[in-house]
Amino acid sequence: MSKVNVSVTLCNIKLNNPTISASGILGTTRALLKRVAENGAGAVTIKSISREPREGHKNPTVITFEAGMLNAVGYSNPGVDKAAREFTNLQDVGVPVIASVVGTHKDDFVRVIEGLSVTEFSAIEIPLSCPHTPGFGLLAGQGTPQATFDITSEVRKVTGLPIFIKLSPNISEICTVAKAAEDAGANAITAVNSMGPGMIINIEAQKPILSFQVGGVTGDALRPIAVRCIYDLYKAIKIPVIGVGGVSTGRHAIEMMMAGASAVGIGTGVYYRGIDVFKKVCEEMIQWMQENSIDDINKIVGAAHD
Repeated sequence: MSKVNVSVTLCNIKLNNPTISASGILGTTRALLKRVAENGAGAVTIKSISREPREGHKNPTVITFEAGMLNAVGYSNPGVDKAAREFTNLQDVGVPVIASVVGTHKDDFVRVIEGLSVTEFSAIEIPLSCPHTPGFGLLAGQGTPQATFDITSEVRKVTGLPIFIKLSPNISEICTVAKAAEDAGANAITAVNSMGPGMIINIEAQKPILSFQVGGVTGDALRPIAVRCIYDLYKAIKIPVIGVGGVSTGRHAIEMMMAGASAVGIGTGVYYRGIDVFKKVCEEMIQWMQENSIDDINKIVGAAHD
């Protein structure tokens, strides 16, 4: 077998391959999005945009450790007005572009979506989870089924684009929260955001390394948790799951798809393997498919449940 298919369709969006650049990674400008696309990503996600500009946390905001990475960037972004000017003519990027929108109240999400040129985007991702930025995500109560339903419902009213709700692995009843999002009109669940918060201490300086002290855990340490969440969600909801968390190789991506992911987000993998990690992951997936006589990547989605 030589010819295999790695294209997928996610909420009626055609992707040449199942890899998506995760929000926050090389998504600050249209030019960067285009570079990511040229390096093999099937779709790209912009860095999360809030209603007002945010400076984020002071450096250092990222630190690696033996099993991954801690980050506490703090949603630094130029705000919706400037972002709307930056993210135009997105057809030039060459692949579907996903808008990531954050807020502390449901009205914030609506304002950002209305402020962006949403017709330029293929979908909207709503992170309802953040372990390191006060006022966002779990710290704002957005991890509850009711809050998830309310925010998703408000977003649904103002856009016809597919809505991806991004959830935290910290949620004890992640399937219940995902079901609330599905009931409110979400088209897919992105699973998962970073977990934690975690902390790493410099024992010589005798203080935490990150300026914010704590950060979200990503990378290898997150992947087994993400795989379990995807596995559970695949059984609990009818809408697709986008798997995110510690993917840096083709085998990692295949594992997530076998757990139930229809597509796979890559974030920290860029740090470990470079901007062409998307191309490398796809090549490794193709090689594995050829070795295992699988001609279509879609056939492995949920295979671990059989």
